[in-house]
Amino acid sequence: MFRKKRILIGFIFVGIFATSFSLGAEIKMPQEDSKAFLKEFEQAVEGINAIGIFTHNASIGLPMFIPGFGIVWGLFASASTGLAFNAIASTSPLLANIPPITILIISPFGVMELAAYSIGMSRSFILMWAIIKKNPIKQEIRPTIIEIGIVIALLLAGGFIESAMISQYGSITHLKS
Repeated sequence: MFRKKRILIGFIFVGIFATSFSLGAEIKMPQEDSKAFLKEFEQAVEGINAIGIFTHNASIGLPMFIPGFGIVWGLFASASTGLAFNAIASTSPLLANIPPITILIISPFGVMELAAYSIGMSRSFILMWAIIKKNPIKQEIRPTIIEIGIVIALLLAGGFIESAMISQYGSITHLKS
């Protein structure tokens, strides 16, 4: 019975993350701000490799396991990612007509990151709920450690896939035509 609830909670947070990402992508930035963001982004990712991508994504994903805070952090991270996508899309005609959520769910690393972040946010909720209900937190340690391992594996694999795709096709910021 608990596994079914855990899966349901996980899918709820997939929806919450995707919704927050989509809302962030709807925020319009002035063109000058978009160009400045894009320039900073290109400098930040120049020469980044799979381990760099993994490290960046893990620094975002692992705090999502913190009870309560992880949900807020996840909402901020997803909305910020959506906003970043909007900035990139505003300077790229190829991306302008593609719904932002599509990019998230059609890229293998996007799906892996979505799953990883949703696992972290949902575990944050479960831990927060256990604390509120005054349930023994000890029984949540093992599943939390297992889920952290899953998230690390997803983000590591996603980092290598994203790095390979950037090497193969170039950065998303180069989709200008």
